[in-house]
Amino acid sequence: MIVNIWLWFSVLISAVLLIQFVLNLLLLPRLRPDVAPVALPRVSILLPARNEALRIRSCLESLLKQNYSSLEIIVLDDESVDATAEIARGLGFSTEPKSKFRLIRGAPLPPGWTGKSWACHQLAEVAQGEYLLFTDADTVHQPETVSSVVAAAQRAGCDLLTLWPFQTTVTFAEKLVIPLMFVVGGSYLPHWLLVWAQRSPWLARILGNKLLGRCGTATGQFLLFRRQSYFKLGGHRSVGEHLVEDIALAREVAKRIPDGWRLVTCDGTRLVSCRMYTSFGQIWEGFTKNLWPVFDGDWTGFWLAVIWQFLACVLPFVIIAFYSRPELYLAAVMLLCLRVVAALRFRTSWLSVCFHPVGYSLALSIAVNSFWQAKSKGIRWKGRIYRDQASPQRAAPEKRLP
Repeated sequence: MIVNIWLWFSVLISAVLLIQFVLNLLLLPRLRPDVAPVALPRVSILLPARNEALRIRSCLESLLKQNYSSLEIIVLDDESVDATAEIARGLGFSTEPKSKFRLIRGAPLPPGWTGKSWACHQLAEVAQGEYLLFTDADTVHQPETVSSVVAAAQRAGCDLLTLWPFQTTVTFAEKLVIPLMFVVGGSYLPHWLLVWAQRSPWLARILGNKLLGRCGTATGQFLLFRRQSYFKLGGHRSVGEHLVEDIALAREVAKRIPDGWRLVTCDGTRLVSCRMYTSFGQIWEGFTKNLWPVFDGDWTGFWLAVIWQFLACVLPFVIIAFYSRPELYLAAVMLLCLRVVAALRFRTSWLSVCFHPVGYSLALSIAVNSFWQAKSKGIRWKGRIYRDQASPQRAAPEKRLP
């Protein structure tokens, strides 16, 4: 009896994930290189950088090649101890306040902030653009990126536009884990529901801001805010203690959809590329930072998610070698179909498809480690330690490492 329940549970979950993934893809705009819009609102490209000497050069060089004339690029050196600032200066970034390509030195981290939110807050305070584009030092942008996204943002009238960049993977560990970002992001949340709610105000009012807020998500590698909306939202100050500030900001925007706000997620794999991590150790540490905090202190939701994903997305591939049932094959085939569609659409590694249960098991292990680290000695990131706190809505205040 229990086995039958588990088998049909796995089939149901696999079907729901596959159907939702396809629905989300059908409504996901695919941005391509585009010409600059007729109107050229000023854009501030804002780049927080802490010890990014190994990769910031490629990012800055790509930003300097943008075919969009009405922009400024501001880099914040967040107490780096490497050559981050020297590289920026060598590429023409100046500390002069009126410089179009500006380098500023970050202030010491105050209590109640995570490092990235504090850096982004400082950048926004000095930015002059009508649009604020927050991006990361591990991204590389095609020359038409800013033109394309501003044109898309104007067409959609959005308050926040976020992209899914192409994810560059080199090592075996990267190929196993990184593609799961598209699988999880594309199948676990109903992006189609947000799209319909934004097209139908009556539906947005019925769904309410609480449900819509839970559906909001974004990629911190690329966040394009309308300036007025960003500051009306409270900016990064409103999520200052959150370790996953990009998703927290998107949830705040999604809550306001009944009030007419617009959150647009796009496929930006033809415009922006990113290599998040270069080793297994970096993958472990990087996702450890994110996977527990994204649940906002919801113990029940976290452990239910870990358990059902193991039961439905991993265990069928293990049992199928020892136990032959049609339901097992059906569940496995639907999950593999989802992985194949994701690999084709986002050009991810086929190794991740072939080794699906291995990569997924590794991701779940990182999630458990994220919970354990937060509840014990704290989550370490960029030379800082973030400890959990009693509030279920925010990540912990941070302590500096000696």
